Amino acid sequence: MRVLILSVTAGYGHHATAKAVGDLLISRGAEVHTLDVYAYISNMIKTTIDKGYLFSSKHMQTLYRLVYQLAENNGASYFSSAPSIINIINALGASKFAKVLAAYTPDVIVCTHVFAAQMVDELKKRKKLDDIQTIGIVTDYTLHPYWEDVPRVQHIVTASELLTYRCVKRGIPADRILPFGIPVHPKFNQPLERRLAAAELGIDPTMRTLLLMGGSMGHADHVKTLEALTQTGLPLQLLVVCGNNAKMKTRVERFAARYDGDCVIKPYGFVDNVEVMMSAADCIISKPGGLTVSEALAKNLPMLLVDPIPGHEERNVDFLVNNGMAALVTKNFPIDEAVYELFGNPVRLQTVRQTMQAVAHPDATERLVAFILGQN
Repeated sequence: MRVLILSVTAGYGHHATAKAVGDLLISRGAEVHTLDVYAYISNMIKTTIDKGYLFSSKHMQTLYRLVYQLAENNGASYFSSAPSIINIINALGASKFAKVLAAYTPDVIVCTHVFAAQMVDELKKRKKLDDIQTIGIVTDYTLHPYWEDVPRVQHIVTASELLTYRCVKRGIPADRILPFGIPVHPKFNQPLERRLAAAELGIDPTMRTLLLMGGSMGHADHVKTLEALTQTGLPLQLLVVCGNNAKMKTRVERFAARYDGDCVIKPYGFVDNVEVMMSAADCIISKPGGLTVSEALAKNLPMLLVDPIPGHEERNVDFLVNNGMAALVTKNFPIDEAVYELFGNPVRLQTVRQTMQAVAHPDATERLVAFILGQN
């Protein structure tokens, strides 16, 4: 079977989901190709979307939130009289991208971003993809704007059955919805004892351990968080992942060098063993990106959420907090108090883990791949 996975450069999660699905498909014998839609239409458009998303989500949050809310609250009808810029780009680039697709002759097309799904919908409207099965994946715990505007994409994968009512309310028929969960790398679905995970990391398995992550765009101020946590009076083992943010890693290392207390601080740059870190941790402090949230759910790791990006990450917070799986750190509920209260209430901690286990879909990737290959 030939599978074409289409993504868009706008944050890390869409590509990570594409890789998780693609890798498992390949291991099951499928022929897989993954493309960035706009790289084949215009590199300038690709760069503009990527950098525009990063800039607006970090430096123009009020405007970003307003635009998201307008699109979300009005759905497809918001641009009924004036097509969105993405619709215009897709309309102009459809013929060019149709030639790209013809070279791959896929049996199935999977879209991990709504912009890619809009392109596929446009091509289906032009009768270019009549015999090809199409699947979209929503990579957050909500329904992003415009998913209701791609009626020709046959199936839409959502993060949870709990979102089905919202999707139907927004105009997506229930028989198109596949509530498999957000696909993550299958390694997050592999049990790993805390003791073994700690041994692999070279840390103390008996010490209360927190995993600090900053998202793919390096927004988090880990030093500020460390300053607060080291003042709680709790002996904590702090695994601080800075990703590709070299400046932040240097700042964390300097803080750790001058710190003299009961906490143990372990700075890391980019890592490829997050699943091991999650297995060794008691809690994760992170931005609420859809992929990180799904990985934590798969690992049954309680979450303290910080600094959500307006729009989709705020919707992730709504879902997780309202369903009892996480707490949101705010000015009135700072990180030190959040950690102190979480570990000071073992009943709540147990309840959070039980709720996460009930809602999580650690086998999301396996379920989607089985569906694509017609095995379920």
